[in-house]
Amino acid sequence: MADIIELNRRSVRATVDLVNTIKPADLDRRTPCAGWAVRDLLEHQIVQNHGFAVAASGARSEPASWRPRALGEDPVAEYAASARAVVDAFAADGVLDRAFFLPEIRDGGPFPAAMAIGFHFIDCVVHDWDLAKALAVPPNVDDDLAEAALPLAAQVPDTPVSRGPGKAFLPGVEPGDTATALDRVIALLGRSPSWTP
Repeated sequence: MADIIELNRRSVRATVDLVNTIKPADLDRRTPCAGWAVRDLLEHQIVQNHGFAVAASGARSEPASWRPRALGEDPVAEYAASARAVVDAFAADGVLDRAFFLPEIRDGGPFPAAMAIGFHFIDCVVHDWDLAKALAVPPNVDDDLAEAALPLAAQVPDTPVSRGPGKAFLPGVEPGDTATALDRVIALLGRSPSWTP
C-alpha cells in the first residue's frame, strides 16, 4: 500500500477543508451516523484526533480520555487544531516503529503503527462522507484515497458482535450496481450510499 502516513494526512486535510465550510446553523444538521448531528460528529472526530496523537507517542491512555467533549466557541478552529495534532504526531520520526494503544478498539492493543494509522485513515474517509452528506455537498475524498480505503474497510469484521447500534459501524449493505470506490467503502461499513437527511 502507498504510504499510510501520507494517505492519512491527505484524508485529514480533506476533512479540514470540509469543516472550514461549517456555519453555526449547520451544527444541528443530521448526519448518516445514527443519532448524531454535525456537532456530535465533530466532537467525536476532535477527541479521536487527539487520542490518536497521544497513541502515536507510544503512551497509554484511559478510555475516559476518548469520550467526546462539548464543542467550544469556535468548532472550526478546534477541529483544525486537533487535525494538526494528529498529522504532526504521525509525521514524527520513528512513529512506524512504535506500538499504538487504542483503548476503544478490541483489547486496546498494542497495535502495529501502520494498522493503527489505517484505523484513523478509514475513520477520516468515512466521516468526510458523513459530513458532506449532512451538509448536502459532494464528498471531497479523492478517488485514490477511496481505492486505498477499500481493502482496509473490507478487513473490518462484520459480525453481530462487532457491528450494530452503539458500535463503530453497522452491518454492511449492498452498494448498488453503479457504486464508486467510495460508495463501496461506505457500504462495507454499514452506510447507504444513497442516504439523504
